[in-house]
Amino acid sequence: MCDCECGDEGVSPTRRESAYDMIRVDAAVELVLQQTQPLEVVAVQAHEADGFVLAEPVLSVEPLPPFRASIMDGYAVVAADGVGTFPVVERIAAGDMPSSALKHGQVSYITTGSPVPDGADAVVKIEDTSSVEGSEKPERETAVNILKTVKAGQNIRPIGSDISPGEVLVDAHELVSPAEIGLMATAGITEVQAHRKPVVGVLSTGSELVEAFQGTTTPGKIRDSNRPMLLALLSSWGATAVNLGVCSDKKQALKDTILKALEKVDVLITSGGVSMGEHDLIKPLLEEMGSVHFGRLLMKPGKPTTFATLDVQGKKKLVFALPGNPVSSFTTCHLLVHPALKRLRGLPISKCHHTKVYATLTHPIKLDAERPEFHRTNLVWDSKQHKFLATSTGRQISSRLLSCRHANALLCLPTGTEVRDGDAVAALVLESSFGNATGVVSATPILNQSAVSSTHVHTTNEKPSVPKKVFRAGLLTVRASDHLLVGTVDIDARLCC
Repeated sequence: MCDCECGDEGVSPTRRESAYDMIRVDAAVELVLQQTQPLEVVAVQAHEADGFVLAEPVLSVEPLPPFRASIMDGYAVVAADGVGTFPVVERIAAGDMPSSALKHGQVSYITTGSPVPDGADAVVKIEDTSSVEGSEKPERETAVNILKTVKAGQNIRPIGSDISPGEVLVDAHELVSPAEIGLMATAGITEVQAHRKPVVGVLSTGSELVEAFQGTTTPGKIRDSNRPMLLALLSSWGATAVNLGVCSDKKQALKDTILKALEKVDVLITSGGVSMGEHDLIKPLLEEMGSVHFGRLLMKPGKPTTFATLDVQGKKKLVFALPGNPVSSFTTCHLLVHPALKRLRGLPISKCHHTKVYATLTHPIKLDAERPEFHRTNLVWDSKQHKFLATSTGRQISSRLLSCRHANALLCLPTGTEVRDGDAVAALVLESSFGNATGVVSATPILNQSAVSSTHVHTTNEKPSVPKKVFRAGLLTVRASDHLLVGTVDIDARLCC
């Protein structure tokens, strides 16, 4: 039952003022990361390790190539023999081993990647040879004309030239991607030690909610859009997402549901029930059950967002109580939950923050006078101006989920009156839109990876500075999503020495 005298377990005492100070989003992110530790280590088959973060480095156990390998299709020769006509004593294809050592005055036909026979110290590419009359067909080739000289070692990959024994293939705390899978396959690695992926439950609260995707609603009811949206986000971030359904605004039922869920998940996300109404039960329950680390954020949207930790069977569990408005839920899940999931998966804190870029506004935006805003925007690379252009996704009220459609970044808008067309504004890249997004760059300097600062706006008269000694490099990022991002960045030439 609640603590008031209403006799209704679904009603909490009405609070006229919040017990929580509003904290900045960057402080909230750091607090979340301080409370989050990587999950335990498990053995993972190397071919199934995509998306896992390694707990230990992976070392090569053998050299690559394991034999001297030809770089070209051509003829293995003794370099000192020079040009001339030589007998072809053997044809070596990929997968074959030479049957005998090569002697002075002999050559062997060889294909790219094939083992170079002992005695040979170079490969002449096929373009630098010609057929001897009567030996035009490969199966009849008994001799060949060598037309150009080569140096000893030319067109041969030495043993271990790609990978030496004991070399680090993948570092600890590194996210395994398809490239690392291929590298481990090449080196014969079969199993790795990695942090297990987090299990995250999503629970919607509110007696007004009905299941989405099930036809019409009855008067007074609304479809639960938050849960399917959050489940999709979590899956895109590599978590195991668990659908916990909808719980009504009844205190005991809600408490029982939370406790039961936390026995099975590492992280619990709730949506709804965190404001100041008499049916908003989440905050009082979390205060009763665990430690609430913050209960209000200095941001728009998402002010009532709450973060708590609970001890369940000796294990710390994370609880993110997100607002019921869908845009607030979407935004705060990106800003707070995603960094926590990265940390749980084993990434160092330095790699858990969002990537920031500068983007140039294509139109003015009015600012909120009291709270910094995370404005949904669509970033487009302008190849002529060599910079990102940011266009708002429309009306930004917290109930209008249409503002999240086409959003691939959040503009970090400070308090004030207005930012103008042409101003350069910091933007956080939404990684579910650009895949991993670690390659997202801007023609203006990338900011440190951290949460929003109110100073991250440069007016049209105050452009971010670029180092004087620079060269331009192209960067292409293609990840698991169907989005492609192309850009260029000015790089300080001193960093390349």
